[in-house]
Amino acid sequence: MIKGDMYLQKQKKYEDYAYVLDVVEATLLRSSGRHVNLHKGELLLQLLGEEYFTLLEAAINENYRPSVGIRLYIGKDVPRSILRILGRISYDELTENAKIELENVVQKIVQTNEQKFVNFFNTCTPISPRLHALELIPSIGKKSMQKILEEREKKPFESFKDLHERGGLADPVKAITKRIMDELTGKDSRYFLLVREPSGTMSEKFPKKGGPSA
Repeated sequence: MIKGDMYLQKQKKYEDYAYVLDVVEATLLRSSGRHVNLHKGELLLQLLGEEYFTLLEAAINENYRPSVGIRLYIGKDVPRSILRILGRISYDELTENAKIELENVVQKIVQTNEQKFVNFFNTCTPISPRLHALELIPSIGKKSMQKILEEREKKPFESFKDLHERGGLADPVKAITKRIMDELTGKDSRYFLLVREPSGTMSEKFPKKGGPSA
């Protein structure tokens, strides 16, 4: 289990960029029975952070309405009259539209941050004496894990194509996307390799030398 001080340090990390999963009108919120602190002239955004895959809600001025799927700057210097971060949310709090959009956005983030995720394969370490972090990636078993470990010792992987050709991973983007989705949806709530752990949890972390969410 991670220690309390490590957990608090993790919680202090903020997202600078996020992708829009859904844009919700105030009238739709009222009809759904959800209470969200929106001011007059604001819309609700459901977002996925680019760096830590944090699920967020924000209020945005209706004059700046973004399209679903776009990358949005949400840093602290954005005027609150334009955008206010309301807080973190869980997968279950996403709208149906946001849930549909989520996997597409995750895949887009993986594809556009190739080196970050290739680095995960170059640096991840065992979780326990019997389980390596690589084995939690879909389609990687003991045999394929050993091949990846042997190849990265010879030379670090440089790209998804390199992972496919030397590491034998059929579709690195698909495998990483599936793992991230498992963590976001709660299908695997024990280990968070690539996603910021849900608010209020003290989930186990695997020891690593510099994975994507270090």
